[in-house]
Amino acid sequence: MLSTKSESDITSLAPSSPSRSPKRPVYYVQSPSRDSHDGDKSSTMQPSPMESPSHPSSVGRHSRNSSASRFSGIFRSSSGRKGGRKRNDKGWPECGVIMEEGSYAEFEDKAFIRRFQAMIALLTFVVLFTVFCLIIWGASKPYKAEIVVRSFAVHNVFVGEGSDFSGVPTRMLTINGTLKMSVYNPATIFGIHVSSNPVNLTYSEITVATGQLKFYQPRKSHRTVSVVLEGEKVPLYGAGSSLTFAQNGAAEVPLILKFEVRSRGNVVGKLVRTKHRKQISCPLLINSLNTKLIKFKKNECTYD
Repeated sequence: MLSTKSESDITSLAPSSPSRSPKRPVYYVQSPSRDSHDGDKSSTMQPSPMESPSHPSSVGRHSRNSSASRFSGIFRSSSGRKGGRKRNDKGWPECGVIMEEGSYAEFEDKAFIRRFQAMIALLTFVVLFTVFCLIIWGASKPYKAEIVVRSFAVHNVFVGEGSDFSGVPTRMLTINGTLKMSVYNPATIFGIHVSSNPVNLTYSEITVATGQLKFYQPRKSHRTVSVVLEGEKVPLYGAGSSLTFAQNGAAEVPLILKFEVRSRGNVVGKLVRTKHRKQISCPLLINSLNTKLIKFKKNECTYD
């Protein structure tokens, strides 16, 4: 009797049974619009058809689908907020290839500007350095070496008869001596290199003795230099007939001292140089029996 219930009792108890069980959560799917490619975040909220309590096995699958939908929606909405980039057919944002090409062109322009500025700087340096060298050269030009011939000491003089290398008879002249000069370099910033062409003693245009001059003169300094002149058995040919002899047999030989002095000063290394030339000529009379020192007076020599 206890187990038998009327159909009306069962019917009245059936609706009340679900109320005793806990309520199941309701899931919603947020799906973005597929035909919007500009990052619009409009979505529709729709109840899932699987939310019915009569389908308990579909709850887990529905949870995974809704999570994927939410992740996809967040990705698309966040990407849509970044400046509204265009998308390709697959929905991915396009790469900024054109922006990279523009930056490369800008880099090329900057490199060209740097090279141009370097060339301008180099050209400016060359111009300024050239102007500086010209100023230094012009300022150093007046500084010439001052050379004064002081004396000539005769060591040996001989005039006699002889013959040249071909056997022609003629008068022969042998002479040895030392020439002394004083040199002064007035330049305050550079020294000078002094040299000369052969220092010659000539008799009637015939060179009877020769020597060489070469030395370095420091800045703002004085020096006395000596040049040895030598000539041995020099044939005089027809010019020897004009020689005069004294009663004691001494011959007076009129000679001319001729040479050119060259001075070179390195002002700025080998880039800036000053060069000067000076022609010197001094007449002198030598007695073959008198070898005393011959001193030159101030106006006896010419300096050109």
